[in-house]
This record gives sequence, structure tokens and C-alpha cells, in this order.
Amino acid sequence: MSMIQYDDNIILYYIIHLYVNVPAFLFLGRMDLNLNLNLLRVMVPLSFLFTVVLSERNSRPDIVRIGAIFTFGSINGRVAKIAMQAAVEDVNSDPRILGGKKLVLETHDANYSGFLGFIGGLQFMETDTVAIIGPQSSGMAHILSTLANELHVPMLSFTALDPSLSSLQFPYFVQTAPNDLYQMTAIADMVSYFGYTEVVAIYTDDEQSWGTIIALGDKLAERRCKISYKAILSPEALATPQEIMNELVKVSLTESRVIVVHAFAVVGLKVFDLARTLRMENGYVWIATAWLSTVLDSLPVSGESAKSIQGALTIRPHTPDSTRKKTFVSRWKKLSNGSIGLNPYGLYAYDTVLMIANAVREFLDRGEVISFSNDSIMRGWGEGILNIGGLSRFDGGKQLLANIQLTNMTGLTGQIAFQPDKSMIRPSFDILNVNGQGYKQIGYWSNYSGLSTVPPEILYNKAPNRSSANQKLHSVTWPGRTTVKPRGWVFPHNGRQLRIGVPDRVSYKAFVSEDEKTKEIHGYCIDVFLAAIELLPYAVPHEFILFGDKHKNPSYSELVNLITTGVFDAAVGDIAIVRNRTKIVDFTQPYIESGLVVVVPVRKQSSSAWAFLRPFTTPMWVVTGAFFIMVGVVVWILEHRMNKDFRGPPKKQLITILWFGFSTMFFAHRENTLSALGRMVLVIWLFVVLIITSSYTASLTSFLTVQHLAPSIRGIESLITSNYHIGFQVGSFAEDYLYQELSIAKSRLVPLGSPEEYADALRNGRVSAIVDERPYMELFLSNHCKFQVVGQDFTKSGWGFAFPRDSPLAMDMSTAILTLSENGELQKIHDKWLKTQACGQGNITVSDKLQLNSFWGLFLICGTACFFALIIYFCKMLRKFNRYFAHASEPSTQNDGSRIQRFLSFVDEKEEVLKNKLKRKHSEATSSGDSQELRSTKEMKSDILAERFNGNTYFH
Repeated sequence: MSMIQYDDNIILYYIIHLYVNVPAFLFLGRMDLNLNLNLLRVMVPLSFLFTVVLSERNSRPDIVRIGAIFTFGSINGRVAKIAMQAAVEDVNSDPRILGGKKLVLETHDANYSGFLGFIGGLQFMETDTVAIIGPQSSGMAHILSTLANELHVPMLSFTALDPSLSSLQFPYFVQTAPNDLYQMTAIADMVSYFGYTEVVAIYTDDEQSWGTIIALGDKLAERRCKISYKAILSPEALATPQEIMNELVKVSLTESRVIVVHAFAVVGLKVFDLARTLRMENGYVWIATAWLSTVLDSLPVSGESAKSIQGALTIRPHTPDSTRKKTFVSRWKKLSNGSIGLNPYGLYAYDTVLMIANAVREFLDRGEVISFSNDSIMRGWGEGILNIGGLSRFDGGKQLLANIQLTNMTGLTGQIAFQPDKSMIRPSFDILNVNGQGYKQIGYWSNYSGLSTVPPEILYNKAPNRSSANQKLHSVTWPGRTTVKPRGWVFPHNGRQLRIGVPDRVSYKAFVSEDEKTKEIHGYCIDVFLAAIELLPYAVPHEFILFGDKHKNPSYSELVNLITTGVFDAAVGDIAIVRNRTKIVDFTQPYIESGLVVVVPVRKQSSSAWAFLRPFTTPMWVVTGAFFIMVGVVVWILEHRMNKDFRGPPKKQLITILWFGFSTMFFAHRENTLSALGRMVLVIWLFVVLIITSSYTASLTSFLTVQHLAPSIRGIESLITSNYHIGFQVGSFAEDYLYQELSIAKSRLVPLGSPEEYADALRNGRVSAIVDERPYMELFLSNHCKFQVVGQDFTKSGWGFAFPRDSPLAMDMSTAILTLSENGELQKIHDKWLKTQACGQGNITVSDKLQLNSFWGLFLICGTACFFALIIYFCKMLRKFNRYFAHASEPSTQNDGSRIQRFLSFVDEKEEVLKNKLKRKHSEATSSGDSQELRSTKEMKSDILAERFNGNTYFH
């Protein structure tokens, strides 16, 4: 190839033109400009004198050229170089892959310089390179991807894993390892699993970290966690120990003790070393991204560095075990000469080369030809000093890229394939815990099922399960060599106390108030808070700040809102836990039950001569009386033929029916029942009578003894449907609840500020009822005996202490409140401040009349029993009647009326008389034959007629 010669003037012009026309070099702005110029004067000639070629160059079809841009002095650069070279050797040793063509790997050492990495990219794009592996950093990947898009040269990287690089903006850039979005998801799941809500992020200020930390914040937010503080360090070459120390001091003053470190290995290890110097071990949770696992796998860590990382958690890309992987691991010591250990990125480097080789084979098998042509956009630059026209476009780049994205093979890292968004399928990580000179694996994370102690490849055969109960990890040895999980937060050591807002009440001061002499804030709510604070295993410096104007009770909703704006760090007092407030703050466990109740005036119910009729409604009285008579008639019918107590003259039988029916009310009936059906009906009826009489007695007692409401308000339901005015406490949530939830007109709501106003408003009729929370009403009623609570609490809630969302103090305080409740201290505090002598009864049980609806089931059972008893009885009678008159001779002109009359006469017949006649009839029929039988039948009819004239009718 013919080369272009340059003198110093041309080089200087080249440098100036490069700065003007390549905006990507702006990232070097942090460095000294003179240093940049000197570096450029040295490196540009070395690079371009050997790489810039004329547009007419000879192709070598027997060679497939790929490039690699890495910092080969770094851990991943050293490992990747060895692995890629091994992959190229394996490809070239197998003629089936490229069909006899030779795969050539050309490497370019970026030497930690973005500028040199860019020069390497230009070099490869001028030398007929079909694909480039790298670059190593995400910052340079953003720049070179733009060139790759224009020149159609696929770029594959397993270390530049910024999530933004997978976007459609960079179609020719392919990430061949799980990108940092999944790594941050794994860390967010770990934070949530251990119950932490805030983390501190320590990272370098470069493009390698920006997108990753943004992804971490997003994933934490999805789990109701957040990054509470960001400690930003200078890029790797510029981060000094003093700068790191200063940032760590700031971190130590924050509240969170969960720290995520995302940096290059050199900076990351410095962070841990200096943190140990500051004694940031016990009580801390250190989580490092994959850089730490790379160090542990590839380099021996000893001395102070090994001590500083004890107890840290880190993650590592998961590669399933396989025969191919074991074979390559066994080759590694020979390949590396023992210079460096193998880490997962070495496996990804090997697979990336194979991926390109397979894609080229597919390309050639389709009959395609590897060819390059000058880009029409750059054609006009060909004869200039820079010779930009020397950059050529890969004609088959689009097809090769498609082949790469359609890859579906099994490599050293497992199954290799891409999702529609260009990310690797089935991303997963190992969760490691640094312990001693090495680490122990405490579990796995996969995008399929989250955290587990089972390898992901086993879980892929089961249905995905991301439930919290299914998330598991083995035990962890934390910093300080303890197995006790750190709390994860402390009060910040910045000298500021916890600012606690307290409502400045003007009424019900037993709950919270300020002593006018000592200016101390005390009360029931304050004592509960202080008792709970004492149970915490750490000190909580705090100060109480009154909220209110001392003229009326403050708005509790405004007090809670001030927590969200940062005016207060918490709120303590008689604060009801209601839905709207829980949306903006976190409440502790309720320390007292509360709910809205209705209070009304009461009076004694005057008695009257007819008070005994009041327990039952008119329909109830009518139905009950009817059933007394009905049961008497039914029992009389069932007993009439066989029981002499139910026979006799009509007047006597009528009296018997009435007497028997009503005497069962007192269980005083003297007539015995002989039939089974009669006894069944009587037993059921006596049970019904027992229920009715018991209910009547209880209701009558209530009417004559308990107090009744004036006016007729029986609870919140009757209050809603009425037009009465309702009083509520100023500042309470009761107003919003009555108006918004129950749709009561605001014109009916009357604000009241004190118990005295309550009493006056109820006495003079300004309001007909008061709606307020039960704790307030209990104090009110202890001093005002002419009022009472009616009905039950129509809301169920409680009082709690309010804290900012996701505050860990809320959870610890809840545990302390439960402890106070279990050991009885909570009740003692209640009795100290709120125990009063009640002058009246508790809730009024409204003594309504007993309705028929309450007893219709009993009447239905009894009525059904009577009906079926009569049906059974008459069926038996019809059977006997038909058998008795089976052979009787009757006139052919006999009508239905005479037959019914004869049946009634038969039913009226006494059982013993009928049996005797049947016996006599049978005897005569046997001795005299058919004629005698006919005569006997006629005689029996005459006897029946005779008895009828003697008074033995059906009504006897």
C-alpha cells in the first residue's frame, strides 16, 4: 500500500482539524490542553502513518479480519485478550467454520485513553475489518457506535454495558453480556430482600456510570426504595485518595448505611481501603457491582485490601456449568501462563469471537462476498490532508449484523441468543459474599424468578415465581464478621435533632398540651411516644415543635403535609390514620383504637298504662294470636277421635280449643296429647312460644328501664337521612368524612371547638348530634351525663405517629408500640391520662319494637308442621273410611254432599266405637254371608243416625 507522508505543519493542521470536526473529543475537557496537544502530536502520526490507505487497495479474500479495542493493562483487557486469541485459534483449527478462510484478530490497546480508543476504531475501519470487539468503556462506545452506524461495521462488546447502548440509536452496537440494567435490577432486589429502603451510591463521574446509576434509581423506585445520597468521584485517572476520603466522610454523615459502589477496580478498592480507615464497617452494608467479583476471580487479594472488603456483597455474571466450560477452564492456566485468573468476561470474550465466526460463515454460505466501498458522503474528502475518504463502508455489514442478532448457539457461557430489544436472553448473576481470602456464594439472581438458592437453569423448567415468599438467599457474614443483619440506617451525624411537629390543642389537653409554666409538652400521646423511643436500640435525638395558633385546634391534614415538605421530620399527637394521609406519609402501628361515633341528648322514657303492648308491632301481635288459635284447632283435630279431653258438647270443645292454645303461652295447658302428630305439633309450638316470650320479656324490660333518644336518632344511618344539624370538632377529619364520604351537605355541619361548645350546642338545639372520634367522646361523656353515644363506631381506625414515606423509624416504632401493648405499659399510660368515672351507660341499645320479620322463620316452621300433620291425618282417615265402607250398598243416586257428610261423621266417630263396630261387622259377615252383611251395614247406619240425635256430632 502506498502511504501518505506528513511534516510537522501537516500534523498540526491535522490535529486542529480533528478537534473541530470530531465533537467526540470534548470528553477530554477535564485534562490539561497542553497535555492533550503533546499526546496528539505523538500518537496521531504513529496511528495514521500505518493505517491511512488509499481508496484503491487490494483485498485478501482468504482472510477475515476482526479488530479488538481494549485497555490490555486492565483485568478484563488481559483476560479478554487471552480468551479471544484462544477462540481465534480454535476457529482457524476447524475448517468447517469458515471454509478454509483464516480469521485474523487485530488488537489495539486504548491504554485507558478514550482518544487512543477512537484512533483504534478509525484504524480498523480503514483496514477492511468486518467486525470490532469492544471498546471496553461505555463512553467510547457511544462515540464509535456513531461511526459504526455510518460504515456498517458491527461492534460487539461484553464490557461496555451501559443500558442506553442497547437503544435503537445504535443499531450496529451489540452487547454480548447482560447489560447493567439487569445488574442494577439484581442489586435492587437484594436491597428490597434485606428490607432496606435507602442506599448511598458511590460512582465515578463518567459515561460508564451515568446510565447505570440512573437504572439503579429506577429499579429501586419500583420497589419503593431510593438513592438517598450520591457520592460522585472523578474518573479513574483523576480520583485521588483525598477526594475519595472527603466523599466518604460525607457518606458517613448520612442516614443510610447501605452503600453501593460502582467504579473501576482501582477506584473501587481505594474506596474500600479508605472506608476501613474511617471505621465504616460495623453497621454498614457494602454492595459492589461486578467489578469486585472480577478482581476476586482474576487477582489475588491480600493484606489491607482483603481486610477492607470483608463482608461485602457483590454479583458476578452467572455462567452455567458445562463440559465445554470445564475444558476451557482446565486450558486456562496454560493459556495465561498463570499470569491472571479466568473470570466470566473471559468466557464472554471467547463466545463473542465464536459468535462473529458463525455469523461470517452464515454470510458466506448465502453466497455473499466480503467487500468494501467508499462512502458517498466521504467521497469528497479523499484528496484532502485528512483523507477521510479512506474510510470504507462494509457492503455486507447489514447482513452480518442480522446474522449476529439471529445467533442461537451454546457457548462457554451457556445458551447465546438475543431478545427483540437486542439484550441477551435469560440474564442471571451469582450473589457472592466476601469472606476470608475468598468468597462464598449465597444465591443467584435471574430475570426469570428473582433471588433464589437454586441455579437459574433449574428454575427455567418451572413456572416463574417472583413472589416475596419465593425470594431466598443463604446467610450472610456482614462487615465486622457478624451474622446479625445491620439495621441499614442511623440518625445522621450532622448535629440536627429530629424535628417533631405536635398539634397545639386548645381542647382535650389530656392528649397533648404545653405546660404554661415549664413550657414542656406532655400528655397521653407524648408519653406513648417517649415510652416507645426508650425501647429502641439506639438513641433518637428529637425536639417537639408546636403547630397551631393557640386560638383553635390546628388542621391535622396540614400538619401531616408539612412532613412531605421537610418542615417536620415526624408528627406526634392524636393523629388519625385515614386513607388520604397514608398516601403521603407512613404511620406507625395504632397505639389507640379510634372511630367516629354519634353523640345525642338522652331522656327517660315516660311509662304508660299500655306500655306492655309496646314490645311487639301490630302485625306481630296479630300473627302471634292467630297462631295460638291455629295451634289449638290443629291439636283438637288430631286428638278429637282418641282423646276424651277433646270431646263433648260444642260449647265445651270451643272453650277447650281457645284454652289449650293460649295456655301454651305459660306452658300451663292441662290437656294431655295422645297422638304422635299432636305431640309433634305441640313440641314445635312450645319452642316457638319460648322464643317469643323470652324476646317479649327482654324488650319490655328494655322499654321500661333504659334511656331513650331525643330526638329519634338511632345511629349514623338515621342521621344521614334526616335534616338535623351535626357538630364536629375543628381540625378533625370528621368534616371531610361527613361531606365527602357520606355526602352530607356542608350547610348541616357546624364546627365546634371545645367540650363546652359541644354541650351548649346540644342543649340549645343548635345541633342535634355530635360526630367525633371515640377517645374524645369518652372524655366528654365523663363530665356530661345528659348525653350518650348511640349506635356503633361507623369507622374503624386508630391514632398513630406519622413519618416520611419509607422511613425505617416508622417500622421500629411500630415494633416498640406492640411491645408496649404486650407488656401492659400502653394500658398504664392510658389509665394515667384518660381513665375517668363514667356517669352513664355505654352505647345505647336502641329499643325498637320487635318486628314480624324477626320471627317469620319460626312461624314458617310451625305452620309447615301443622300443615303436614293435618295432611297425614286426613290421609289416614280417608284410608280407613274407604276400607270401612268398601262393601256397603248405596243408592245409585247418592250425591257428593251425602258422601262428605258421611266422611265427617266417620271422622267424628270415637276410635274405640269404630273398632268395636268393625269387629262386629267382620263376625256377622263371616256367619251370615252376604245377606247378613247387608243387614249389618244398614243397622250400623241406623246406629250412627241414632248417635247423631243423641248429641254425638263432629263438634262434640
